[in-house]
Parts: sequence; C-alpha cells; structure tokens
Amino acid sequence: MTNNTTPPLIHWRLKFDEEQIAWLCLDKADAKVNVLSQSVLEEFETLVTALEEHKPSGVVIHSGKPNGFVMGADINEFQKIKTSDQGFKLIRLGHSVADRLEQLDCSSVAVLNGFALGGGLELALACTHRIAIETDKRIIGFPEVQLGLHPGFGGTVRSVRLAGVRAAMQLMLTGNPITPKKAYDQGLIDKIATSQEWEQDARMMLSKRSSRRRAPLIDRILEQRPFRPLIARTLTKKIAKKVKKAHYPAPYALIQLWKEHGASKAGYAAEARSFADLMVGSTSRNLVRVFFLQNRLKTQGTKTTSNIKHVHVIGAGIMGGDIAAWCALKGLVVTLQDRELKYIEPALFRAQKLFAKRIRDEEERAEASKRLSADIVGNGIPKADLIIEAIFEDMDAKKTLYAEVEKSMKKDAILATNTSSIPLEKLRTDLQVPNKFIGLHFFNPVAQLPLVEVVRCADTAQDTLDFAFSFVKTIGKLPLECRSSPGFVVNRILAPYMAEAMLMAAEGIPLEVIDQAAENFGMPMGPIELIDTVGLDVARGVSKVLSEAFNRNIPADIETMVERNELGKKTGKGFYEWRNGKPIKKNPVAALVTERLTDRLMLPLVNEATICLSEEIVKDGDLLDAGVIFGTGFAPFRGGPIHYARERGIHAT
Repeated sequence: MTNNTTPPLIHWRLKFDEEQIAWLCLDKADAKVNVLSQSVLEEFETLVTALEEHKPSGVVIHSGKPNGFVMGADINEFQKIKTSDQGFKLIRLGHSVADRLEQLDCSSVAVLNGFALGGGLELALACTHRIAIETDKRIIGFPEVQLGLHPGFGGTVRSVRLAGVRAAMQLMLTGNPITPKKAYDQGLIDKIATSQEWEQDARMMLSKRSSRRRAPLIDRILEQRPFRPLIARTLTKKIAKKVKKAHYPAPYALIQLWKEHGASKAGYAAEARSFADLMVGSTSRNLVRVFFLQNRLKTQGTKTTSNIKHVHVIGAGIMGGDIAAWCALKGLVVTLQDRELKYIEPALFRAQKLFAKRIRDEEERAEASKRLSADIVGNGIPKADLIIEAIFEDMDAKKTLYAEVEKSMKKDAILATNTSSIPLEKLRTDLQVPNKFIGLHFFNPVAQLPLVEVVRCADTAQDTLDFAFSFVKTIGKLPLECRSSPGFVVNRILAPYMAEAMLMAAEGIPLEVIDQAAENFGMPMGPIELIDTVGLDVARGVSKVLSEAFNRNIPADIETMVERNELGKKTGKGFYEWRNGKPIKKNPVAALVTERLTDRLMLPLVNEATICLSEEIVKDGDLLDAGVIFGTGFAPFRGGPIHYARERGIHAT
C-alpha cells in the first residue's frame, strides 16, 4: 500500500508492503541519471521524517533508473555556490539527512544497480547494509578528488569505519572506482546479488537484523590517535610524489581531516567545512570547468553511425601502430599495413602489452588480439569502413598513397589522415572526392591522451563529419572539431612553447631547470622531455610546416640532432639519455627555477592560443581550452590557456 501521509513527491516514490517494509525509489525527474541535487535531498529529508513517524519494519533504498544507483552530487549546483558558508549549509543538509537515516529504529538496505559514485555511495554507506547487483564493471567509488574535492556527504568518516583507513584512503585519494567484488572484499558491500534476486535478498537481510560491518582489526588499531600522525605522514609523502599541494589541495586536506579526527563524529562537521572551502577554491572551480568541457566534447556531433566495423591503418610506426591497437581494443576489426612485416611486428608486440594491461579476462584478451592483423599488401582496404593514413610527414608520399588507396576502397568508405600539421587542402588536391577526406589527429601516447582532433575543410561533407565524430566516440576518445590550418590546434599552440624551451637550452639553461619550470606550472612533463617523447623527427616535421606557414625559424639543434639519429626516447638519445623508457635527469638547482622562467615558457603558448581563437580555428575559447587540456595535459587545475589568460588579465578574444 502507498503512504498517503507524505506530500506529493517529484523525485522519490515511497511504498509500504504487507510486511511494513518501506521501499524508497529514487527516480530523479527529467534526468537520465540520479544525482543528489538540493531538491532531491530536501524531498528525501521529508521522507525520512515520515519514516521516523511511521516506524517501518525496514527500509530499502533503490533506483528507478536502469543505468545506476546515484551518480553523485549535482555538479551543476556547485557553480551556484559563491561562498564557503553557502557550501557548508548545503553539505550539512546532506549530513543531517544521512545521520537521521542511519539512526532509524529499523535496519536499512541500499541496492546498487550500477554506478554508486560520490554522494551516491555516501548515501548507501549511511544505510545499515548494501547490496550490489553483480557486474565486472568498476561502478563504486569516490571520484571527488578529480574535481578538486574530497567526499563531503559523510564519506570520509563512514568509509573508514567500514573498510578501514587503508582501503578507504586508497579509494578516496585516487578517485578510481572499484568493482562490487572488490567493494565486498573491503567491507563496503555486504552482498552481491543478481538482478532477479535483489528484492528477496533485501528482505532476508532486513529480517536478520544483523549489525553493521566494521573495519578490520588492524585498521581499528591504526585509527587510534598515536598512530594517525605516522600514517598521515606516509600518505602525504605518497601524494607529494604525484601532485603539489598548491595545485591540488584536496588530497592533502583529506589526509589532514583523518589525522585530526579519524572516523569520529567530530569528523562530519570538519568534513563539511573542508569540503565547502575547497568547493569555492580556484582548483575545484577550474576542475569542475574541465568536467563540463569534457562533457561538451562528448556531445559534439548530432548523428551516430553504428556501422563502423573495420578500420584499416596504413603506417605501423608508433602512432599508426598504437591507433590500430586502440581500435582493436575497443572492438573494431583492424588491419595494419606497412611495407614489410618487420615494421609491423613491433606494433603488434605493443598491442599485446596494451591488451594485457586493459583487459583482465583471458578470452576477451584473445578476441582483441584476433581483431588486429598484419596486412602487408593492403587486403583490408576494400573491406574497411575507415582508412587511416599514418605514415611519415611528407606531403608527396601521402598524396601518392591516397591515389593507390582510392582505387580499391569502398565507395562509401572514408579516407582520413593522422597528419599532425599539414593542412588538408594541400593533401587532397588529387582526390576524386575531396570533400569526403578528413583529418583524425591522435596524440602520443594514444592510450593515455583522450583527444582526437577532427579536422575539416570549409566544404567537408556533413555526413563525413558525422562519421568522424561517431568513430571517435566509438573508440572512447574525445573529438575536437577544428578548421584545417597548419598545425591545427594542439601542435600549433605547443610549437612556440617547445621552440622557446629549445632556445633556452641553447642559451645554456640546464634542461632539467627548463622542464621543472613547466612542471611547476602544472604541466605533466616538461617541454624538453616532451620533445624527446614525441620524437625529434616528428618535432622537426611539424616545425617545418609551421615555419613555412608563419615565417618562424626552425631551431638549429633539432636539425643537427635528427641528422645524428638522436631522435629522443625511440632511439635512446635526444636532448636526454634514455634508459628503460625514462630520461636520465639531474636534480635541478631550485634557485634557477623562477616564476619569470615559467612565464617565459608558458606565455608563448598562451599567446598562440589567443591567436588561434581569433582566427576561429575552433568555435570558441571553451573548446580550445578543452583541446589543449585533453591533447597535451595542460594543467587542468588552471582551466585551459584561454581561461588562464583571462584569469591573469591577459586579453583573450
């Protein structure tokens, strides 16, 4: 029977069965997924009040969405919070509701039918028990650190109480979700059920009236005040190796919370204040901005194409081979072509390493391997839906190849180039159907950088553009539409940054100092190491195109080093010596790494970004920022080069 004592509900449904179990279903109105917005929390507060009065025999909280439990807080509302006090008030509302749920006279069960992230997991942790619907997907976690935050709905306390400080801190500090199986092993989940049995299992769990799980004994010992500073110091050292406190304060704040309060009740109010302060800080503001930029990239393109099954990649070098491997990983049949088998074999070897790292199931791994095959003569061309050219940066060689490919490719197939710098207008001059030619520019390393530039000419056919967007999304990458122009977006913006770094090196500034100056800004690696990583031959090719287009000089060192076959990481020597895939560096002299030096490196990059924006290489500044962040790793906490320029008071159109 339905409870008639509660006011009309918008997001929740409440039903009492014959056993007086209250079944609470969250189905957020006008939304594809559940999030804990303020209106959802306020309505939930009303329901908890009704439960306190009605005194049910048990409570089951579940989702009305087929694709998950609760995805977390409503990130859109974060942008409306202007002060720390406003944030604190909102978080304490969540605390109050969770506390009252936890203190009900009856047991409660949360049923996780998919993603339970952030606030969604925290809501579940306030229940007496948790059931997860069985899946091998990583659906349970605290991703808040990726937004410059830590859990704020009681998660910093309850997760430690249940799983212990070791497992809980790993979950919160990394932001990486885990499977239900791992969550069960850690004590966060009490049972894994099938989609047919969860209701029965929930009833049984309520009938047993068993107590909440507790953290392992060793963790309860570590929780004691004398041990917390020691554990906190160890955790801080680990975090310091990955991120700077000035750039990413959230993990440091989380550790400090636990050090001071452990899993005590006092930790709740401290958690709320810390969360609220982080929420209005520049790091979180900018990371939330990046979150929305990512979503915007995901939504580019209006149509989907489901018939992309076979991809043929020509050129088995680092880029071509890794593009082929990634496409096979994502379920596409891939043929990889090069002049001889000896050029393809290293790519197949790297592919096996990728499959071993990304696919846990042996059968699935074997299937991925079957999808990728060597193709010396080009037998895959007539079968392919998409042909990607990824040979060396030589315009004449590319055009000669296209003439051969066009003879045998399917009429409705798409021909694409992975050129890193050559304008498409120059490459397509001899093509029979030039408006169906497109650029798909991936970034190195392919498995790590999520961006693909979708490069178009003024007359590129719309169905070709739609095809490209669909392909990029099919393989789990982020498409950035940009106008054909020398260097496109990312490489053009990186070029003056890298040229300035090489000029500084020629002036005698130590390589390690140059790289450290960039890393102090927040770049994932310094420009000298970056040049070595992408290859000096590739850097020279891009430099030539850009020098012709924009009348820039090619750094003299790069020509000399290429002639000596000092190409960087791939040959073991470039600017640095390389061993086991890592550059040999000396510790930089800290006094030499100045803010002035950092500005000298970064401002040419920012300036070029503003020029690209003024030339409308992309539609707007937000898309440009997204491209540079996801294509280069540009310090996400700074929000992108255009945003950074505006924050610095530099004019950006």
